[in-house]
Amino acid sequence: MEMRKYLWPLCILILLFSSCGSSPEEVKRQTRAERARLKTEDSLALKVAVLPTLDCLPIYIGVEQGLFKESGVDVHLRKWNAQMDCDTAMIGGSIEGTITDLIRGERMKRKGVALRYVAATNTYWQMIANRTTRVNSVSQLGDKMIAMTRYSATDYLTDYYMKGAKTSAAFFKIQINDVKLRLQMLQNNAMDAMWLPEPQATAARQLKNVVLKDSQKDDIRLGVIAFREKAMNDARIHKQVDNFITVYNMACDSINTNGLQHYSELISKYCGVDEETVSALPKLHFPHAQPPRGVDVERARQ
Repeated sequence: MEMRKYLWPLCILILLFSSCGSSPEEVKRQTRAERARLKTEDSLALKVAVLPTLDCLPIYIGVEQGLFKESGVDVHLRKWNAQMDCDTAMIGGSIEGTITDLIRGERMKRKGVALRYVAATNTYWQMIANRTTRVNSVSQLGDKMIAMTRYSATDYLTDYYMKGAKTSAAFFKIQINDVKLRLQMLQNNAMDAMWLPEPQATAARQLKNVVLKDSQKDDIRLGVIAFREKAMNDARIHKQVDNFITVYNMACDSINTNGLQHYSELISKYCGVDEETVSALPKLHFPHAQPPRGVDVERARQ
């Protein structure tokens, strides 16, 4: 009798706990429902491709600080290390906008993808020589390998600066699309020279590598944010882009007021560089969103 006294409450507890658990079929239904919900959210969000580069910082701030959502636009980032991956998504229509350059933008247009440039960025590229090569000028790049991306700003800049260079032998343009891999190849002495944007250029300079050319010194501005015209023709997406630009400008103002180092954690998180590199970044001005200059668009079209 004494044992029965405790047995019944125990049975009741077991039944209660077993009824609270979900069956495998129920778990599958819940998982499918969650996937469907996330898919719907993603389809309604503004999808923007970004790179681990400093020109994307205003976008990262807008996402991390919830500024986009506060303004009424849900921005979903598509993060890649290579411009070509961003372009592929734009051409395929799986995203609405991307960080890119005018050379690649005009190439996409020629492929039939109508684009609208909503902002010219402050992006610049530096041609940096591996310190172990002892190269101090572009004329010494004969028989050397230069890492770049085909049909991009870095491809254009290579031709622009090497056109008049009297090298002892031919130089070689090597296609390395992944900007992080490009920097690693410099660190591992696997490449003689390369084009790097910020903050990768600062990381390379910190290692005592040599800057041969700097696009900003020649006032060549090729960085842009582009959206597909087809997407912009949708009233809902057009409103999202308007809100995106408003927040982008707010983030630019914040960077200009507080400085890059104020966002050191964000830069390290999204660009994959250490705090020492962030501390060494040059002072940069982030302009409000406005279309690129005609002279730069004409460079790309030619």
